[in-house]
Amino acid sequence: MENIFDIVIIGSGPGGYTAAIRAAQLGFKTAIVEKYSNLGGTCTNVGCIPSKALLDSSENYHSVKTRFAVQGIEVGALKLNFQQMFLRKSEVVKQNVSGINYLMKKNKIEVIYGTASFVTNNELSVKAADGSANSVKSKYFIVATGSKPSSIPGVEIDKNRIITSTEALSLSAKPDSIVIIGGGVIGVEMASIYARIGVKVTIIEYADSLIPTMDKELGKELQKVLTKTGITVLVNQKVQAAKNNGESVTVKYLDTANAEKEISAEYCLVAVGRKPYTAGLGLENTKIELDPKGRIKTDTRLRTAEGNIYAIGDVIEGVMLAHKAEEEGVLAVEVIHGEKPHINYNLIPGVVYTWPEVASVGYTEEQLKEKGIAYNKGKFPFSASGRARASGDTEGFSKVLTDPKYGEVLGVHIIGARAADIIAQAVVAMEFEVTDSALGKISYAHPTYSETLKDAYLMASGSGALNI
Repeated sequence: MENIFDIVIIGSGPGGYTAAIRAAQLGFKTAIVEKYSNLGGTCTNVGCIPSKALLDSSENYHSVKTRFAVQGIEVGALKLNFQQMFLRKSEVVKQNVSGINYLMKKNKIEVIYGTASFVTNNELSVKAADGSANSVKSKYFIVATGSKPSSIPGVEIDKNRIITSTEALSLSAKPDSIVIIGGGVIGVEMASIYARIGVKVTIIEYADSLIPTMDKELGKELQKVLTKTGITVLVNQKVQAAKNNGESVTVKYLDTANAEKEISAEYCLVAVGRKPYTAGLGLENTKIELDPKGRIKTDTRLRTAEGNIYAIGDVIEGVMLAHKAEEEGVLAVEVIHGEKPHINYNLIPGVVYTWPEVASVGYTEEQLKEKGIAYNKGKFPFSASGRARASGDTEGFSKVLTDPKYGEVLGVHIIGARAADIIAQAVVAMEFEVTDSALGKISYAHPTYSETLKDAYLMASGSGALNI
């Protein structure tokens, strides 16, 4: 069987399926190749979507247990149905996968299931689950194969007791304890899920703060919040080894004094980052090159060394975020179409879906100091927000960094209720170069969490805060 297309996308994650839809919209005969039985990639099946479903469920349970009584809401004996919580997660995933399937059919995109490998720069061999192989030819290809969890020396992931987020999202029973290696986005989100439902959680982080790639003040505030939840946070610690004992795992690490310590738990979750997935793609049959970190090299138009093959998302340089991959998928297709799209990578927001949420865009304060860039700083606490007090969500702050001369917004960093949604306003403001004084003058609905951002803008511009 031979298939000939205009554009073929390898991988059906957010970058892949978005690229396929955009290609079809522009009139290209389009196909998408997926090695697994479900579309959606890591994000939809074992990442963003299931984790957010569990984060919401666990936060609801935690709120009933710890926050409802003071609001005059009394409940009887509270009971956690762990299996139902995870069943709901699976149903949410199923609904999202169904949505993607619908979009493929609606846009007349051919879906080819199997493992793709380049034969030449114009042809793929796609091996199906039954062992049969199809030839798929195309004028253009977009590699969107994503990433997979990585580990560190001395820690071998066995998917049994030493697990990744994939396994942690599908446990059959609630564990008593978990040690999480890594305090980045995945680590703190998984810690939140399990700590809220009564699991003893310990995070061991090599850096000197949680979420170390984000603004330092965010990490410090998040550590305070997670500690209140009962999570033990160990920063500046270096993990040496993890051993599966059968029914438990022992993790050895060096503390700040370089003394060897160890801790045991029912599971060890490895959350030290992800690495690009290019295995089996047959890149050796093309001119495509990899950088020292195993990422596919591309130019600013996302073209590889093969002019007709593009690469996007986690498999190339840059932050590993679903929305970054989506933007790149659209860009690659539009470049093929002859357009001149642009992505400002400094304006791709990062979000952590703990509660309170953490969101950030632009430069961190540390980056501005390192670059020697002058800045004004406005910081307003959620504890001074009437909306936050009304809801009981008083932890966190909104912080803005702006240019002293022109008022240009250089960075926005929020930890607080609905930060993931509020950050969108900051992205718009920075994209269209709205000044801090202008952002402080526009009307914000009262009372809202977004007013914390207004007051931060006012403070950065030299005016005083107005809201409570």
